[in-house]
Amino acid sequence: MTTSRRTFLAQFGIGSAAVLFERHTWAQRFKNNDALSTRLAADPLRPQFHLLPRANWMNDPCGPIFAGGRYHMFFQYNPDGPYWGNMHWAHASSPDLVHWQHEGIALAPTPGSYDRDGVFSGCAVLDQGVPTLIYTGVAPPTSPADATLRDGAHTWREVQCLAVSYDGLKSWQKAPAPVISLPPAGLAVTGFRDPCVWREGKDWMLALGSGVRGQGGAILLYRSSDLHHWTYVHPLFGGEAEGGPSINPVDNGEMWECPDFFPLGGHHVLLISTAGKVLWHVGRYEQQRFAAEKSGSVDFGAYYAARSMLDRDDNRVLWGWIPERRPESAYRAAGWAGVMSLPRVLSLGDDGSLRMEPAPALRGLRRQHARVVADGSTKSSATAVRIHNLAAEIAVELVSTRAFRLQLIAKGEEPFVEVEYKPDRRGSELRLNRTYSSFPHLRNANPSLRLFVDGSVIELFAGATAVITDRVYNAPSSPLHIDLEGTAESLEVWQMKPISRDRLTS
Repeated sequence: MTTSRRTFLAQFGIGSAAVLFERHTWAQRFKNNDALSTRLAADPLRPQFHLLPRANWMNDPCGPIFAGGRYHMFFQYNPDGPYWGNMHWAHASSPDLVHWQHEGIALAPTPGSYDRDGVFSGCAVLDQGVPTLIYTGVAPPTSPADATLRDGAHTWREVQCLAVSYDGLKSWQKAPAPVISLPPAGLAVTGFRDPCVWREGKDWMLALGSGVRGQGGAILLYRSSDLHHWTYVHPLFGGEAEGGPSINPVDNGEMWECPDFFPLGGHHVLLISTAGKVLWHVGRYEQQRFAAEKSGSVDFGAYYAARSMLDRDDNRVLWGWIPERRPESAYRAAGWAGVMSLPRVLSLGDDGSLRMEPAPALRGLRRQHARVVADGSTKSSATAVRIHNLAAEIAVELVSTRAFRLQLIAKGEEPFVEVEYKPDRRGSELRLNRTYSSFPHLRNANPSLRLFVDGSVIELFAGATAVITDRVYNAPSSPLHIDLEGTAESLEVWQMKPISRDRLTS
């Protein structure tokens, strides 16, 4: 999928002509250039325990699924270079949600076909044990009336497509024609993409990201008995556009991307991506309509296009795309762009709000450990701790009524990370670098923070009720030390083990 992703890139001046000019050159350059491989492996800003490709561009998670005794992750990928364009589905697998092995390309555009211009986002299901991918394909419209995607840069026709694997997710056979070719008759859609499919009784159900021109975002609901023949039912859920007029309807909420819909804790959860954010809604699903009762933000920082799965123990695990926040010229020069978030286990709180915690499997990466006791020596003992290679986890138990600030800083340099908690600042109690957010649950009891530092990626989990993700690009020249101000019950630091011996295969 694309539009808001392309909007993100457009602010840095990316043009389709540049993409076409470099197509089919970057992959060969990477393959034949040992110096480039060495540089990517030594780049301190490349994460060491997050999932990302060997090089080039990645965005949305697509179709995460547990099948054949392993976890499988597909994601949007450009094999031609570190920029958006020529969308494929890359494939990686894992025994534990943490250690990943790249499996190559799963889906590629078929020249002259219904997905000739890109294989966009979608999902994966098991149909009587057969792995099946349902995704959006894009191609030029046959007439202006057929266009479903107009974002100021592209005009495309979006269709929903299907592919199956009979060899253990190694190769995929596409259906000869789209399984959903047109939007519902009489509906002036502002987008038509990113299917989410689930089983409901004897039927399959499909939620599709869309919107109605002049009204707002909408999730469209379809039904099928065989995954190949679909009937439109009605809107599952809709809303109103919140921003002013926009060329790209995603920017003002007139189109909702990447829907994810699933049961959790006796309720249903709907996730949507729009206007650069992922929003959650918790509510009731009755008579195949969804009514939201609680709503919030999945992440207050650099996070988009969330997609969930069930793990081997039926826990609901969430993934998301962490985009770049540096100029396009910088990530082109670096040779890579985009990272998959750490896995988050979802649950519902007693008040019905969505809760998110880092997957327990991440604890297996913990190595050297330091614990700072809660007494008068806290500051001096914390200062003695060193974080090497920008790979660490930090756990803090706060005092709900006391202000607190933590800096990760190299000697003589500006802070690499700064976390601040001010309980008297209602509406913006917590800050990660320049991102503020309100976390009212922090005031109810002594809250906990978990901070993951991995190269340029920073993920901060606050009391399981909120997350802030940030990108930092000023690589320090020496190991980081910890500087504290204020009061905390305890602070623990772990050096984290990389998931590969270099930064090319993680």
